[in-house]
Amino acid sequence: MSDHKHKKSPETAFGIDIGGSGIKGAPVSLKDGEFAADRLRIPTPQPSTPDAVAETVAKVVDSFDLGKEVPIGVTFPAVILHGVAQSAANVDKSWIGTDVEKAVHQSTGRKVLAVNDADAAGYAEVLYGAAKDVDGVVLVVTLGTGIGSALIVDGHLVPNTELGHLEIDGHDAESRAAESVRDREDLDWAQWAERLQRYFTVVENLFWPDLIVVGGGVSKHHSDFLPLLDLRTKIVPAQLRNAAGIVGAAALAAEALG
Repeated sequence: MSDHKHKKSPETAFGIDIGGSGIKGAPVSLKDGEFAADRLRIPTPQPSTPDAVAETVAKVVDSFDLGKEVPIGVTFPAVILHGVAQSAANVDKSWIGTDVEKAVHQSTGRKVLAVNDADAAGYAEVLYGAAKDVDGVVLVVTLGTGIGSALIVDGHLVPNTELGHLEIDGHDAESRAAESVRDREDLDWAQWAERLQRYFTVVENLFWPDLIVVGGGVSKHHSDFLPLLDLRTKIVPAQLRNAAGIVGAAALAAEALG
């Protein structure tokens, strides 16, 4: 993280959320985490190969009037180590081993930071959302097709925690407690909450967080299941909803590249 006295940190950065069905982007005002212009969404190309996706990302970026110096943050549904995808969820398997930052840099000509999608969303909640001004250890868990996690300690992201894949009672945790499982097995809120109780109890006993934030589309129904959980950790719904990935990616890119 650069600390150049002569350089002011950027006021705007650009965030892109790459998903299996859509590629969404918007410029973000870093003062308040709000979109500085309406978000644009383009369907993810099929097959979602690196070249095709990078080209679509460039289309999204080019549709905005951005200064050349504006940094770009890209979320990606994978473990990202030093810009390189180590896995690929809901995108073409040819991404594994691909340098996401390099691919997007080549298509856009801009400085790029790539980050795991759950990490970006979690970081946004700490900067601007449900965990703003919370000191210590914050765990953000997204409940969706799988279970995504982000661990932020005193404002610093610990990247690539894959806590949806903890083995609990002999099962990959997300195979029992993800929101998609609630749908598939037609569980009512109370039945699903029992599974979440088991999951969050294990997680809080491992990490002793100061706060747990629950994201994912189902978080809008938080009053149906969060009150059923009995944890020692305060647990609250996420606030940024669909904007979180874009906002978090932009903020992380501004810090790393701005």
